[in-house]
Amino acid sequence: MTADTVTDVFEEHRPVLLGVAYRMLGRVADAEDVVQEAWLRWAGADRTEVREPRAYLVRITTRLAIDRLRQVKARGETYVGPWLPEPYVTDFGDTVPDTAERAVLADSVSLAVLVVLESLSPLERAVFVLREAFGYPYADIAAMLDRGEPAVRQLAGRARKHVEERRPRYQVDPVQRRDLTERFLAAAGEGDLEGLMSLLAPDVRLVGDSGGKTKAPLRVLETADKVGRFMIGVAEKGGIPDLSFRFLELNAGPAILVLSGDKPDSVFQLDVLDGRIQSVYIIRNPDKLRSLAAL
Repeated sequence: MTADTVTDVFEEHRPVLLGVAYRMLGRVADAEDVVQEAWLRWAGADRTEVREPRAYLVRITTRLAIDRLRQVKARGETYVGPWLPEPYVTDFGDTVPDTAERAVLADSVSLAVLVVLESLSPLERAVFVLREAFGYPYADIAAMLDRGEPAVRQLAGRARKHVEERRPRYQVDPVQRRDLTERFLAAAGEGDLEGLMSLLAPDVRLVGDSGGKTKAPLRVLETADKVGRFMIGVAEKGGIPDLSFRFLELNAGPAILVLSGDKPDSVFQLDVLDGRIQSVYIIRNPDKLRSLAAL
């Protein structure tokens, strides 16, 4: 391969590699670091025997992500308050023409699923991502991870059961989620507690992620009354100078980016089921909003 061809091949597969790394790590910056390291490995590798560049690159990226995840878990870092993944801008565009495949990719990158994936072991997470999100055959996953196929099937079954037992139910209809997001924002801004309560499921949960670096609930809030009153209280207090809002697609669903001037202040996203809001996610950790500053 010429130098240009080497670069072109890698860039062709970069979106898939970033998708794998982000689902493995839940952190955009870490995922980008892993993909950059994969590029360095690819650029310096003997590619004369590489028959399938995509499979080769996914294998490198997966192994690097496993190593990074193991390092994070080994450090045993204590996170202040609830943890949520770093928001990830998603736009499948024309790269995923099949509706069913698009739905699978959207589900695998949702905040709800990524929170559950944090509790898997690095190997379980790798197998789940490669199998459930990207549809790789067990034999291919076994080769990527240097594991026997029976062991990979066992890891996949254990991971799938764990995720299904723990992830909340929700609907991915973007039109309904956008509509409820707009109504949620309007009711909170107008101080309309009754209107806000009508949008919330009785057992709604509000999860705020500040990392201890700004204001957000340090515990998960539960029930419509607590969540509704919290949101009204936040709106009444204000405190964000030069406030503005933008709608954008994050983690395969509509979200609100709250800006203070031109600086990201927070991200709101909702999970919806049966026409009611089931979960409210608020990400305010400034470290997790840096990738949104350029949007």
